[in-house]
Amino acid sequence: MAFSSVSADDLKRRMDEVQRFLSVSLSIANAHTVDFYTRDVWHTFVAVSPEEVLTAMSSARGRTGAAEDALTLNENISFGFCDTTKKLVDVAALLRAAKAHSLAGLEVCVQREAVMDALRMMSADAQDGISDGAVVPNEFMNSKKAHEVPAMSEVVASLAKCCRAKQVIDVGSGKGYLCSFLSLQYGLQVFGIDCSTVNTHGAQERNRKLKRFSRAYQRHSRVKSNQEVSPKDTSSRNVEEERAGQWHRVPTEHEGTAMEGSERDRSTEQVENHAGIDVESHMAEVQSCASAEPSINDRSITNGPRDCAVDSTDADSEDTFFTTLSPDIMEQATPRVPPSQLSLEERERRKRDNLERKVRDGRGNTDNRNLFSPLTSYVTAETELRTLITELEDAVMVGLHTCGDLAPSTLRMFVAKPELQAVCSVGCCYHLLSEQFDQDGQDCETAVYGFPMSQYLREQACFCGRNARMSACLALERVSVGGGLPMESLFYRAVLHVILRDHYDAHKSEKRVGNVYSKASSFVDYVRRALRKLDLDESKLSDSVIQSFHDLYRPRMSEMVAFNMLKVTLAPCIEGLILLDRLCYLKEQENVSCSALVQLFDPLLSPRCYAVIGIKRRGIS
Repeated sequence: MAFSSVSADDLKRRMDEVQRFLSVSLSIANAHTVDFYTRDVWHTFVAVSPEEVLTAMSSARGRTGAAEDALTLNENISFGFCDTTKKLVDVAALLRAAKAHSLAGLEVCVQREAVMDALRMMSADAQDGISDGAVVPNEFMNSKKAHEVPAMSEVVASLAKCCRAKQVIDVGSGKGYLCSFLSLQYGLQVFGIDCSTVNTHGAQERNRKLKRFSRAYQRHSRVKSNQEVSPKDTSSRNVEEERAGQWHRVPTEHEGTAMEGSERDRSTEQVENHAGIDVESHMAEVQSCASAEPSINDRSITNGPRDCAVDSTDADSEDTFFTTLSPDIMEQATPRVPPSQLSLEERERRKRDNLERKVRDGRGNTDNRNLFSPLTSYVTAETELRTLITELEDAVMVGLHTCGDLAPSTLRMFVAKPELQAVCSVGCCYHLLSEQFDQDGQDCETAVYGFPMSQYLREQACFCGRNARMSACLALERVSVGGGLPMESLFYRAVLHVILRDHYDAHKSEKRVGNVYSKASSFVDYVRRALRKLDLDESKLSDSVIQSFHDLYRPRMSEMVAFNMLKVTLAPCIEGLILLDRLCYLKEQENVSCSALVQLFDPLLSPRCYAVIGIKRRGIS
């Protein structure tokens, strides 16, 4: 039974439609915000006023569709662009086309509930994979992770059941949120592979703490599920439930918004420092961390030299989790008594207990198997998994927000390794993908590129471009409900570029300005900090001269706002092409029986919400 009715031929036809649309509109997504004024980007690509663009976009939010309008054709206009000048002349037409060529408009995605139903039928167990009272403590994970981890875990557990697999390999596991949940909630043996020793150390520390509490937690869960509540126990049980609710409940929408807002304030500088990317000079990179992925944990791993950021507050939050567990489920440590003070009978009893424990461990005690094993390794599609995991059996490979090329590598490993029976991959950081046919891109050391993956798009030499892939990280859903773009910082950086061109001839310098905006008190202060960071002589310019640049371009800031909104509109289409390429790659493989693109998460809580899922044919690896 397949997850969806989209055949390989239908998928290719829809990919062709997206490519045709992007061949006309991609020029906007590939325009660099830093060059906005030095290259007069607005008048180069747009033939209408900024006010017209913003008005059209505002009115389009309230429209449910315009099928009849979409059928209106003009022989001189394609998707709102003039065929002769290549400029945007019809904003409404562009918005309709963008909506039609997004994943939602193409109707290729499968809802999570439909996948769960299909997996239950395939495993002949309608109840398996459903957790009873999943533990989602807000002290253990932020609100975004508390939404993502249980949702993905349920799908992964159902995939494991369907494939009769007892092991899960989490690539880019970070601090082990997904691993911990899978092992505790579903009793799976999980191996978390990460290239960062810092993250592996954090996972090991969590593993040590989980060993202390896991048996007590599981015992508490069994007792709670078997207990019958009598009328006289109702009042005391209510007290217990109220206390337990503090760590069982999922954060409310209001709390989640507040928490994400605080993390968003931290994210920009952290991502820039770890990835070596000039946040202010790359609009999409700022937005990918400030709006598209507000939690640093989302991209805690990149399987390569450009690591994404790790949230240093994780350790504190996990300590809070363990210390706030209800007393009735905590396994109290028995005070250690020196052997010399024990009676002969007690010493004999302990000796017997130790021997019995060793026998149980020798038979494969499930208590230890249920806790995940963090491993540090750089992995590619060619990595021999058995060299990392000696006890490897049939397994499910997963990745939650794997950065750049790590997501394609996860799919390639799934296809190539006979032990891997299923895959569930959620990617992110599209700007870090290596691209085979991008002439301006950097060469890939392994000659195995992240895009395109499918033979179908490789034969067409399909490419997007780095700036377009950066645009794909933007979050249309959040902007649509009022989430703002970091416009002032982008405006500052674009005007700085004009100053560098006019006074320093340094606008093509390879040096990065970095996250200067967050430290600056004004535009003049921003420019002076940037000049010092670029090792340029700031004394050449007076404060009044610097301010004059700001005053000159400030009236044109609306152009930048409108242009970036156009980029946001195109983001789902570019992301869609990347994800459809990955799905097409799986459909091209003879040993893959089922594959689908699934919306796992709420895009408002987690903008990178799509997973590529696949299951191998039985007997063919």
